[in-house]
Amino acid sequence: MDLAATIEPAVGFDLHSFAILLHILLVTYWLGSDLGVFYSSKFVVDPSITPAARATAMKIMHMVDLAPRVCLILMLPSGVTLMAAGDIGRDIFYGWPLALAWIGSLAWLAIMLIAFFKSPAKHADLAYRADWVVRIGITVGLLAAAMYALAVDSPFGVDTNPKWLAGKIIAYALCIFCGIMIRVALRPFGPAFGALMTTGSTPEVEAGIGGAMKRAVPWVYSIWVLVLIASFLGVFKPGTLAG
Repeated sequence: MDLAATIEPAVGFDLHSFAILLHILLVTYWLGSDLGVFYSSKFVVDPSITPAARATAMKIMHMVDLAPRVCLILMLPSGVTLMAAGDIGRDIFYGWPLALAWIGSLAWLAIMLIAFFKSPAKHADLAYRADWVVRIGITVGLLAAAMYALAVDSPFGVDTNPKWLAGKIIAYALCIFCGIMIRVALRPFGPAFGALMTTGSTPEVEAGIGGAMKRAVPWVYSIWVLVLIASFLGVFKPGTLAG
């Protein structure tokens, strides 16, 4: 029995339409808020602005950055929902795999929020490290699954040539990887910005702030391109065969 087809008419709820709407909203807020973070960063690194004004810009940038972090995480269960609600993936993902995707992703979201807000403080460091582990593990797992889908003729029993889906998964996994690399690039930023707030601007301080931002920018651009690639693949599904 097609459980999804049985439930949806009974409750008047179209899971596939909801999944599409959620996917669109997540992409919109992800790119939109990321542009806001990028624009705010220009004021943070501008040495002609007073430290107090730069601190205000930093607070704005930090809070706006919460949106793309949330969207990145929720794109995973949103994508699984989209597959579970469609003809190709319903038999594979509907049921416990879909529930597991949402439970795991919401747990990851909770870990990220604890690390982001540093509250409760006693768990903040553990949450930060756990978030790193989760991001690395998901990146590796998704890339492995995508490589498998590219290598075999009928991955997970799907015989409609879902290579586009493998490409979309690769793009998403690389977005997570780029986020990791942004954090690596910005490691000198925190100490340098703290020095700006305590001792004022010096060439060394400005070099630390500006240098960290410059190293992060290519990874930010990469995320924007990868999100657009994933969106293109999800809409056009190039190479798909008739089922």
